[in-house]
Amino acid sequence: MGTQVWGDQSLFSAEDSLDELEQLAGTAGVQVVGRNIQHLNAINPATYIGSGKVEELRLLRQELGFNLLIFDDELSSAQLRNLERAMGIKILDRTALILDIFAMHARTKEGALQVALAQYTYRLPRLTRQWTHLSRQGVGGVGLRGPGETQLESDRREISRYMVRLQNELEQVRRQRGLQRRRRRRQGMSVVAIVGYTNAGKSTLINRLADAQVLVEDKLFATLDPTTRRVALPSGKAVLFTDTVGFIQKLPTQLVAAFRATLEEVQEADLLVNVADISDPHLLKKVEAVEEVLKEIGAGDKPVIMALNKVDLIDPDTDLHPDTGRFALRHSAVDELLQTYNHTVTISAEQGVGIEELLGMVERVLIDQMVEVEATIPYRAGELLDLWHRQGIVDEETYTPSGTKVRGKLPKWMLGMLTNGEEKEEAVDQT
Repeated sequence: MGTQVWGDQSLFSAEDSLDELEQLAGTAGVQVVGRNIQHLNAINPATYIGSGKVEELRLLRQELGFNLLIFDDELSSAQLRNLERAMGIKILDRTALILDIFAMHARTKEGALQVALAQYTYRLPRLTRQWTHLSRQGVGGVGLRGPGETQLESDRREISRYMVRLQNELEQVRRQRGLQRRRRRRQGMSVVAIVGYTNAGKSTLINRLADAQVLVEDKLFATLDPTTRRVALPSGKAVLFTDTVGFIQKLPTQLVAAFRATLEEVQEADLLVNVADISDPHLLKKVEAVEEVLKEIGAGDKPVIMALNKVDLIDPDTDLHPDTGRFALRHSAVDELLQTYNHTVTISAEQGVGIEELLGMVERVLIDQMVEVEATIPYRAGELLDLWHRQGIVDEETYTPSGTKVRGKLPKWMLGMLTNGEEKEEAVDQT
């Protein structure tokens, strides 16, 4: 069930958003038998949709026999309660559906913790007396995977206490991830985060780059837990590629908050590779949705390579210029991205097309992000000099009584090692 509210500035039209909602429902194992859209001047605070539409849906239920109604937007507890009372069936909103899919795909302890916290955050203000006790885990049926819900009002306090425990455990996960990132930095490798709209081909790309054996399915949010792999660039320098959770329009705020530990992988990355499906008719809208999420999590200012994936799925007769083989200007979405992003590459992660070009572009952008540095490194800090050779560029190197004087370029993350690093590195003189 979707709505088109007058003056709404959503990225997707109501029809397009319902197309995506149907994909989400299919991923959750729901068979869709119909859809409906209401045009509104304003949202009804009691039932979200108008009373006439509620009655129309009741009659439609008698005709089609459906037992679940999914709304394309997040509903309040009162709206859920009133709609379920009026319809006599379970009502689900987009947020609950996405949380349910995440619960399906949380295969690690970290993923399960993050999903559980997001689900409890969503469900706490929506508790009603119809649900089972907290100690009983919800099983079976869309919208009931993951943590159960409470019957008694006093159990709100129990849920709140449990959420605190989840938050404490996730804080430990966050600290562990921070330690892992610092260890990776000491090993001397830049980090490239693969981001993009769900089902754009991120997992296929990291499988192609590093034979990571990440699950690949033609479903939304098929993979949830991040994967990090070492990849060699054309020069031989090694970098770390991290595959992150896919983004989506109307991404639930509960997920953004709960997945803080995972999303910090994006925040701390040196470079983002934004994977977009070039064959998608909503290419620009989905790229914009990803940009909005990146801004929301504090990664909107990162350098970005736009990787236009699934080039093998486009039609050469309509999308390519017959003489040059390049994209025709009439393919306005691609043309706009080429003008917007300084670094754009077309690839097919599944077929291996354009992968070497992508890696070469990653290396060039990382070099462009380096800073000019001249420093004298004490002889006892030989590891730092070796790291400079492996991850930076050495233009000049001379030996002095106090150490090795080096002039060249370094990744920004190495500057801290020159000034605030380990014991061996504290004596380094930057000149």
